[in-house]
Formats: sequence, C-alpha cells, structure tokens
Amino acid sequence: MVMTPADERRDPAVRVSLLPRDTNPHGTIFGGVILSHIDQAGAIEAFRHGAERVVTVAMDKVVFHAPVYVGDLVSFYGDLVRVGTTSITVKVVVEAEHPARVAAPRRVTEAVITYVNVDGLGKPKAIPRS
Repeated sequence: MVMTPADERRDPAVRVSLLPRDTNPHGTIFGGVILSHIDQAGAIEAFRHGAERVVTVAMDKVVFHAPVYVGDLVSFYGDLVRVGTTSITVKVVVEAEHPARVAAPRRVTEAVITYVNVDGLGKPKAIPRS
C-alpha cells in the first residue's frame, strides 16, 4: 500500500507495539489481540462523534491480509461511516510497520463496527448531534 501525504498526517485512534505475550504458537500476533484493539479504536472514533458510552453490536467480516510480528508498531485508524439515532458505525483500518525498518507500513486488516450508545443502565440512548 502506498501512503499519501494526507495518510501520513492522520493520527491513529490507537497505536501499540505488540509483545511476545501476544503471540500464537506460529510466532505471529494472535488475531484476537488485534480484534480487541480494533474494537477499542472504533469506540474512540465513536466518542469523537458524540457517542458517550457504547456497546459493540456487530463487527463485519475481518480478513487478515498480512501477519503482525513481535515488535511491530501497529496503528488503528478510525473513520466515521454513519451516525444513526442511537447507533454509530465506524471503519477501522489496521497498519503495521517495524520501527527499525524503512519499509512503508503494510495494511494488516480492516473492519466495520457498529456500536449502540447506551445510558448507565445499558438502554439505547440518542447520540447528541452537534
């Protein structure tokens, strides 16, 4: 994937360096670890667009295009897809790079997540409009 100047200026919702404890028996990072960070990044993007407390309702099909290795710096970028009355949908794109290499970041996966904004009792609550 070729990065454009606009992409280089984007701030990720989450950026992590993954550790040996996150690896599977094949020496790559567990998919579940990546999924957890995707969910967190999506929620952060939802908060940026008015949601106050969210629960995850759905995560579309996630296909891993490239492995993630110990020591990789992994960035999770959130983009708003849609805001409904109580729900909000966010796309999260995941890129990984090794900090010691000069190679461009590689696209690892992406997902579209739908959240519902809820009140303190877990009941759906309207998302404030700005």
